Amino acid sequence: MSDQPAASLSRVRAALQRADYTVAAVRDLLGPVAGGALARDEIVPALRATAGGSPLETLVRLFWLQVPVPGDAAPASELADDLVAAGLAERSGGELRALLRVEPVESVSGAGHVGHVVSDLRIRPGTGAQPAPDHVVGAGGASAGLARLVVHRAVDNALDLGTGCGVQALHLADPAVRPAPRAITATDVNPRALRLAAMSFALSGLDGVDLRKGPLLEPVRGRRFDLVVSNPPFVIAPDAGPRFTYRESGLPGDEFCRRLVAEVPGVLTEDGRCQLLANWLHVEGTPWQERVGAWVEASGCDAWVVQRDVQDPAEYVELWLRDSCEAGTPEYRARYDAWLDHFERQRVTGIGFGWITLRNAGRDRPVVRVEELRHAVQEPVGGYVDGILDGLAAARDFSTACGQEDVRLRTALGVVQEQIGPPGAEVPERIVLRQTGRLRRAAGVGTVEAGLAGVCDGTLPLGPLLAAIAQLTDLDPEQVRAHAAAVLPELIADGFFEVVPPA
Repeated sequence: MSDQPAASLSRVRAALQRADYTVAAVRDLLGPVAGGALARDEIVPALRATAGGSPLETLVRLFWLQVPVPGDAAPASELADDLVAAGLAERSGGELRALLRVEPVESVSGAGHVGHVVSDLRIRPGTGAQPAPDHVVGAGGASAGLARLVVHRAVDNALDLGTGCGVQALHLADPAVRPAPRAITATDVNPRALRLAAMSFALSGLDGVDLRKGPLLEPVRGRRFDLVVSNPPFVIAPDAGPRFTYRESGLPGDEFCRRLVAEVPGVLTEDGRCQLLANWLHVEGTPWQERVGAWVEASGCDAWVVQRDVQDPAEYVELWLRDSCEAGTPEYRARYDAWLDHFERQRVTGIGFGWITLRNAGRDRPVVRVEELRHAVQEPVGGYVDGILDGLAAARDFSTACGQEDVRLRTALGVVQEQIGPPGAEVPERIVLRQTGRLRRAAGVGTVEAGLAGVCDGTLPLGPLLAAIAQLTDLDPEQVRAHAAAVLPELIADGFFEVVPPA
């Protein structure tokens, strides 16, 4: 970036700060009605809410709503030369028109503002426009979901693979979540994305990001990272080459995500993490858990795979044809038909959306869990994702331990017990342990597990507690121990109990 655009971007950044161009301020300005309409791509209520001419309203109109603003409106009047020099806007008559979209980003911690990202203008349905092949998208639901997933632990060296507009790099440097990494590297196959990411970093005051061009891990071969995050081009499309680089890799099926999972351990430090979003195919005759489970097992890392949603082939095609604003175009029906033909040839019954977390723990037998969670969970997941992996490892160690009765357990924080049965009944028909936080799981349990949940605080070994429960319930002590050995590993893996490390 030359000195002139850099200086212009610095002055634009200062103006954004003075106007309080943040997510919270924009949300308050628009209110629930205009904000809700904007989420549906309707801008008329937002135009009404931003008609006052304040600096914040002018910036929202110019960069968020993407409508021209008068050239003499503050702060556009003072910034016109810098906006033009930086390539963010152009003069048109007596107005300024945005050439790029500038939007604020807020912390996943809820602690406030993170920075601003620069992307191509948002293409709204009904305008007749479609994205260019090298279109760069801004912050969205997927990028926010990944940011909420990423582990909160401090890291020294981080990689944002497929950075796009640079939003994940901004989240990685968010001091409200973790100390800023010593080094952040951001890669992308799209040169335009790297240029816009550099502008995002300049407007956000993030210095020193190492920007590199290339696919997959080619730009960083021979390097190691404590954390790799990626919102990759995971869309599964029928074309031989990618039509839109922000969403399609050109590799067949879900091969890009499989290959990323296979190759990323080679750039992870000891105990390093990789966290990514992914799509995977549901193929007739093969459970999706087996297909994706084989990916992560081959990685040699501890792994947690979560399917958050599934779409049938028609839903999936409609989603991405809407995304590229092709609904209603002459090509729409032909593209829809060709996409469904492709899925039919591959015997695809559905497409899963989800998360993959890998941890390079260096185990001879890594722990792997592949599951579906469709319900709402506590956000941000990154605050406790390490605890999930630790629980999986502890459950396996417990199940193979010779001295299980010497292990000390602690009932996890936030676990509550529900008893279900007729009013006044002495013995409930069903007992449920439920998590009020984290993954909000529920588990039907028996009297032994319920008894342990009431007394396990990490101070006493399991053996004496089971003996006391057997005496109180008039059950055979051997049967109680055998039952506990059978059910506790799953309850530990699910996060209802924690194994307390030896003193």
